[in-house]
Amino acid sequence: MIKKVGNTTINAKHRATCHCGAVELELDLPDGIVDPRRCDCSLCRRKGAIMASVPLLGIRVVKGQEHLKLYQFNTMSAKHYFCSNCGIYTHHQRRSMPSQYGYNVGCLEGVNPFDLGEVRTGDGINHPADRQR
Repeated sequence: MIKKVGNTTINAKHRATCHCGAVELELDLPDGIVDPRRCDCSLCRRKGAIMASVPLLGIRVVKGQEHLKLYQFNTMSAKHYFCSNCGIYTHHQRRSMPSQYGYNVGCLEGVNPFDLGEVRTGDGINHPADRQR
């Protein structure tokens, strides 16, 4: 099934790239952009990206694996990936749902994330994994 965002078609298999093009991903998006969101944790509020989710098997690095750098902090459970050339965040393995990747909607070829309209912001500051038991 093909979905639309504004005037843009979201293909079931959609390409995503960093800014310089060194990293290229292929995403399985049969339902379009699922659960677009922002996060207000210390990292996400600095990067400012709109993210959406796919299962772990829903992202394949087509080009540039050697350019991806891993960044982890705090609980070290989320895995954030960035292009080592241009610095663009491409995707991350989610802390709250480790069976999913979050990806940068702004990296989707031909997609303007501002066409999504209102995007919710998740409470990453008060993440359940950070609460004292």
